[in-house]
Amino acid sequence: MSDDEERADALFHALADRTRRDIVRRVLAGEHSVSALAAKYDMSFAAVQKHIAVLEKAGLITKRRRGREAMTSGDIDAVRSVGSMLMELETIWRGRIARIDDLLAETSDHTPPKG
Repeated sequence: MSDDEERADALFHALADRTRRDIVRRVLAGEHSVSALAAKYDMSFAAVQKHIAVLEKAGLITKRRRGREAMTSGDIDAVRSVGSMLMELETIWRGRIARIDDLLAETSDHTPPKG
């Protein structure tokens, strides 16, 4: 598997979870401490830390220390790369749909008239 495919897998895995998508939205809007993020969810601090670790591993967020706090922020370039991957898939899909349309048009052009 190529590095690009592994990166895509990590990105889409990270974004497959609703809580992680919400965390990304929050940290793209501004930097948050892990403890402030954890307070927003009805789950344990450890569970939120695990979600953050998945997002960090995928490169969607970064963490830094500010004194005793771990601060998180979003990486807009990583989010844009997900958008680019989705646009590439859409282009492939649209190309296939256009090919099907062409094949159907060819078939209908060669159909003998009924009667």
